[in-house]
Amino acid sequence: MQQAVRVAVFGFGGLGKGMARLIPQRPDFRLVAVADSQGFAFNANGLELTEEFSLNQPLHADSDSMISLLKAHGQEIDAVFMALPNLPVEFFAETVKRIADETGFEGVFVDALKRTEAVERLFTLNEQLQERKILYITGAGATPGFLTTIAAVAAHSFVEVLDVNIHFGVGIGNWEAYKATVREDFIHLEGFDAKRVACMSDEEIAQELDVRGGLLKLVDMEHADDIILELAGVCPRDRVRVGGLVDTRNAKKPVSTTVTVTGRTASGSVGSHQFVVSDEATMVDNVCGPALGFMLRGTELYGRGFYGLITSADIMPRFSSQVFAQAQEIPVREAALTV
Repeated sequence: MQQAVRVAVFGFGGLGKGMARLIPQRPDFRLVAVADSQGFAFNANGLELTEEFSLNQPLHADSDSMISLLKAHGQEIDAVFMALPNLPVEFFAETVKRIADETGFEGVFVDALKRTEAVERLFTLNEQLQERKILYITGAGATPGFLTTIAAVAAHSFVEVLDVNIHFGVGIGNWEAYKATVREDFIHLEGFDAKRVACMSDEEIAQELDVRGGLLKLVDMEHADDIILELAGVCPRDRVRVGGLVDTRNAKKPVSTTVTVTGRTASGSVGSHQFVVSDEATMVDNVCGPALGFMLRGTELYGRGFYGLITSADIMPRFSSQVFAQAQEIPVREAALTV
């Protein structure tokens, strides 16, 4: 029987705790470590959680917890789920670079990054990750991730993809449990940007939510589904649209999540595929569940000697990238995997 993948979770907010809840229900994995801005906890036999899903043991106070954890216990960790905030946008890539430079860790990373610019910054680290024997899978949550790869597979019914529309509904019973996620969503609202949101206090965020009745309507977001589908050869990024409705006061989704792929068939007809996500599947279900699936696939590839930075769509059937490249007059990209 295959040994359980030993997982560390970096970031212990809403998604991090959600992942910690899910791992005990997935026998292929064992949660051995968590780290956040307060410190880290490690137990090679598996961390235990209370009924409230808090850690059943204290954190080791450490202002540089992720680096310290990997230096001390990196050889006892197979894979890391990155549930870190993405404000400011350079924080994620800078953290990954430090891990590669300073810890000597060799293994798999999976993230649920949302912003296009953040993913683009990670690609500058590809050669370094290869040299350090790290396999990094980016955009492997819900969107990008689960929903992006649905679009990548659906594209194969068409000879040309004309439009990809990802429209999500998210229900959050208590926004304070997902502060980082809500703050990122604020960036996409009219009149807001990353600099302004970074300066806002929690009280100011709460006041703005009150004005909006707790609802955030998000349109034409800067979402990494666009670059991931473009790199996969599915369609140019300007044909990818992402938006949705977030209710920060109710756990029930305000609208069903859908993925619609419109394209031209070989006979010249135009049609659409639409996938509807179950309203019973929560944000944690749709982010953390697929992330574990990509993580398991990543550990299999890692065991075969593959390193570098790839996206969730790189593990899916490939679209006709030669046709796309010829139409766009751009070079064909090879997935950044090396042995």
